[in-house]
Amino acid sequence: MPTTRTWRVARLGAARPIFVKIAPIMRAFRDDGRFRVRLIHTGQHYDIAMNEVFFQELAIPAPNVNLEVGSGSNTEQTARIMLGLEGVLAADRPDMLIVVGDVNSTMAAALVAAKLLIPVTHVEAGLRSGDRSMPEEINRLVTDRLSDLLLTTEREAAANLLREGVPADRIAFVGNVMIDSLLASLERARPAAETMSVHGASPDFVQAAAAGFGFVTLHRPSNVDDPKVLGGLLEVLAEISCRIPLVFAVHPRTRAAIEAAGLGAWLDSAGILVTPPLSYLQAAGLMRKARLAITDSGGVQEETTALGVPCITVRDNTERPITIADGTNMLAGNAPGRLRSAVEEVLTTGGKVGRVPEMWDGKAAQRIVHHVAAFLADKSR
Repeated sequence: MPTTRTWRVARLGAARPIFVKIAPIMRAFRDDGRFRVRLIHTGQHYDIAMNEVFFQELAIPAPNVNLEVGSGSNTEQTARIMLGLEGVLAADRPDMLIVVGDVNSTMAAALVAAKLLIPVTHVEAGLRSGDRSMPEEINRLVTDRLSDLLLTTEREAAANLLREGVPADRIAFVGNVMIDSLLASLERARPAAETMSVHGASPDFVQAAAAGFGFVTLHRPSNVDDPKVLGGLLEVLAEISCRIPLVFAVHPRTRAAIEAAGLGAWLDSAGILVTPPLSYLQAAGLMRKARLAITDSGGVQEETTALGVPCITVRDNTERPITIADGTNMLAGNAPGRLRSAVEEVLTTGGKVGRVPEMWDGKAAQRIVHHVAAFLADKSR
């Protein structure tokens, strides 16, 4: 009888949104039995304790390697990751390196692996915003150009890759692995009222939120780096909170910008609950019960679409057009008047009624394993 080949796969993890995608992929590779998987953690996120919570809640195994990169500018992080990762991959060459998403570590790892002639699989390939002022857009373009196997979350992503000259036989549509984690976690999601209370909400706030609340996240440079833009957005949020309670999970970058610009008074509204970054199960519990979401996060756009929750994206573009075409997402830009009008539309009409996109069914990770195994089997022949 023929023997079963065991492949060595390295998997790179970085910021919290990437952990959400790692969890089902790690599980699927472990369950398959044909792979030995190493998890390399860049160690680049702000809050070590919160990282540990994500690993616990999502049952991600402890990393085999932690590069301990820390924070810094885009260039600093990319350089540190490349320097740390080169030695790790050169010393223990895997048959494949799998990278996910569009963070700095994704691009850095693809560069290092390509120079070492290690095949790269990019999960979430082909997403494009068309906005090269976003660091993530540069990361996507470079990673896709260097990847050997490109796995997409939506069909338009494949069309983008084909236009850019990627051969069709290197592209596969697998669905959205972030939705794998979401669907697997809903039964364990923390009740919204519990999360509000844990983070200091008054009984009156929790009672008012029971009739409907908004979930808010903002962190992108275009929204938080300019005090005038940030101040305008915070003013509108304070205004909106007089109509519907808001739970605002404040990113460290956003908090620093608010404090530096002296804009904290806008968050003193009784209708705004300010929290630190939330654990995955806390955020999932809030999103599933929210009446609307206000965000600039790509992940929240996808999760709200899967949950059927109206989403107002505070950007002029999105690399996830399926959330608009099929889902519940709408673009509002960051002008205060447009955000105000978008919220009014949702509160008046109930917002967009979308549908769950194709193959966002909780089985993307199994399809990823299938395509990686087929690629490696073909390569070994």
